Amino acid sequence: MKKILIFSGLLSLAVTGTTLGIYSLFQNQRAIKIEHINSTPAAKAVYTLNDKGEVIPLDFTQTASKVMDAVVHIKSTQVHASAQRNVPNPFGQLPEGDLFKDFFGERFYFGPGESPQQRRNPQLQVGTGSGVIISPDGYIVTNNHVIADADDLEVTLHDNRTYKASVVGTDPSTDLALIQIKEKNLPVLPLVNSDEVKVGEWVMAVGNPFNLTSTVTAGIVSAKGRNINILKEQFAVESFIQTDAAINPGNSGGALVNLEGALIGINTAIASPTGAYSGYGFAVPSNIVNKVVEDLLRFGTVQRGVLGVMIRTVDGNLKKEKNLETAAGAYVDSLMEKSAAGAAGIKPGDVIVAVNEQKVQSSPELQEAIARHRPGDVVNIKVNRKGQEKEFKVTLNNRKGGTALVRQENQNVLDALGADFETLDPKVAKKLEIPGGVKVKNLSVGKLRKNTDMREGFIITKVDGQSVSNVEDLTRILSKKKGGVMLEGVYEDLPGEYYYAFGL
Repeated sequence: MKKILIFSGLLSLAVTGTTLGIYSLFQNQRAIKIEHINSTPAAKAVYTLNDKGEVIPLDFTQTASKVMDAVVHIKSTQVHASAQRNVPNPFGQLPEGDLFKDFFGERFYFGPGESPQQRRNPQLQVGTGSGVIISPDGYIVTNNHVIADADDLEVTLHDNRTYKASVVGTDPSTDLALIQIKEKNLPVLPLVNSDEVKVGEWVMAVGNPFNLTSTVTAGIVSAKGRNINILKEQFAVESFIQTDAAINPGNSGGALVNLEGALIGINTAIASPTGAYSGYGFAVPSNIVNKVVEDLLRFGTVQRGVLGVMIRTVDGNLKKEKNLETAAGAYVDSLMEKSAAGAAGIKPGDVIVAVNEQKVQSSPELQEAIARHRPGDVVNIKVNRKGQEKEFKVTLNNRKGGTALVRQENQNVLDALGADFETLDPKVAKKLEIPGGVKVKNLSVGKLRKNTDMREGFIITKVDGQSVSNVEDLTRILSKKKGGVMLEGVYEDLPGEYYYAFGL
């Protein structure tokens, strides 16, 4: 039976009406303290013997009692009016005035079976998930898909205290998010170095599957560096810890901990033919969690270092096909434009085998190693080139090909839309008899794909009635917008004008 890869968290319902290290991060001149444990526990047998030689089963009770207090239940509520129908305007050009009001007004076309009354009675979509308290003053890590586009977040602690939460920042590329509640002196989970986690090590998954709060399951780490292609972001990072501890819908954002009660990962997804637990769960490693949290607090957005290579995991078949001298590593298929690796001397056909002396066995492991760094960081890359090992010092780029860090307030507003944009070729504009526009390319996960039926190739000609001739116009207009936005435009291969509305 074919396996279905699904997020383990959002259980949705549509309804109406041990040495501890201290790590300091800063936001708005405030430091938060996140505990770290510097080592993982030694491997333990399934049972031990007491002084009398009697068998004593492995005891999870102390760890469970310590961890449950720091794992929370999250209720995410979205308010939806009936979605707009993205069809050509049947009345031709919209009248002058308040275009946004006219588009959604009762006299406008609502689509088959949809009435003004339905628009006045929005629906609530409620989902549940889990989160992990990492700071005594209310900072909580969860999955981005648990809280994405929520109009209201409610957090319930293990002792049943309930709070409203605000979003500090999100990173769809790793499916992580940071939220905060207004409380102090909360129990926390320390983070452990996930590089030291071993396959076969005992772990526990703690969360709220199926709305069953404070559920604990146990298993082992069954693999590391797993890529299951569940994140659809252009720069997605998947190097999951795989476990056979039972993880189900509602566990998303919950804790995967070792026997010392230290966080080794954030539970994110399951592989299942049924949608429920079927043997495998996947967690984002704590080292990536740590980097994402730090960036969100310091910069408001994640600083992702980019190597600039297209890669494939080396296996026996690729080794034979390319006549390689190694059977492990990340094969450099090609170099991207403004490639940091290419500038340093790495070539297509090289096999990356180590980053900063850390071995790289596969493409996900390379992704994970690079994801811990920011633009401008220098990393030591070791490659196998035709049997000879060579080392290169690579200065990582940002997504735009430079090395500068980007703060949230300076981040291009187009990034949140989940697409690439280019100024329309004047020849195409002349053919379509329009003065100009912006073409939408490479739609990925973002507001456009989530909230509209827009296709790649859509040409934006107006934003809320304001003409758009190039990417700079689009950026300038959108950067001043809040709330609802309507894009007007055309397709090269379809007649008529099209309208797409969504919220910023």
